[in-house]
Amino acid sequence: MNILCIGDIVGRPGREAVDGLLPQLKKEFAVDLVIANGENSAGGAGITTRTAEQLFEFGCNVITTGDHVWDKSDIIELLGQNKNVLRPANFPQGAPGEGWGVFQTAEGQKIGVINLLGRVFMRYNVNCPFRQLTEIVDIIKQQTSIILVDIHAEATSEKVALGFFIDGKVSAVVGTHTHIQTADEKILPKGTAFITDLGMTGPYLSVIGQNKEKIIDRFWTSLPTKFDVASEDIQLHGVVIDVDEKTGLARKITRVQRRFA
Repeated sequence: MNILCIGDIVGRPGREAVDGLLPQLKKEFAVDLVIANGENSAGGAGITTRTAEQLFEFGCNVITTGDHVWDKSDIIELLGQNKNVLRPANFPQGAPGEGWGVFQTAEGQKIGVINLLGRVFMRYNVNCPFRQLTEIVDIIKQQTSIILVDIHAEATSEKVALGFFIDGKVSAVVGTHTHIQTADEKILPKGTAFITDLGMTGPYLSVIGQNKEKIIDRFWTSLPTKFDVASEDIQLHGVVIDVDEKTGLARKITRVQRRFA
């Protein structure tokens, strides 16, 4: 089984990249399920019903989010209506929506997907992702051994530690949030695929998706500057993970970086 994980989709350029590149990637890698982080798909910060629907139309099956999940007002309704859009599972009890789910491929294979938020250098006071992950994995294991985790976190140490912590109990742990793809894709000792950060799907010639001149000015002057999504050199970043359907462990992880003409 091949699972494609797409890094943070930023604004309209990111959505256009998914639309233009996903069909070929699905064919090339014989992809069974597409998981995309869409928390920046609406204007570069947040997600709306419209942008989520577009990503599903383009071929995404599950959308994960992160610390920008609450940025757009209609997210509450979206999370209530569409279980294929996840918010981090370690938000306190009572938060709208679901943080994990079990989904099926076209062939009927079940795959568990868990969305978590890191706590180091992040703006929300969420529950411990390590403890939350353990509890959820035990529940999903009753339905399937194939489980993928999106840990949306700033600190590389937190993401790497989580990978080793859950190694052998899930199929893959992929990091999101920094918008910078790391070159450390690997199969951990006990069989879990791992990458510290999937990277970004959007304008590569930018500062994490934003207009570089405006961000430089912000650093130069220390004055607040409105973010403006860039538009140059649009790329799709992510990984394809080959999972053994019987054991739920990973056989291979392939880093993807494709330019959208």
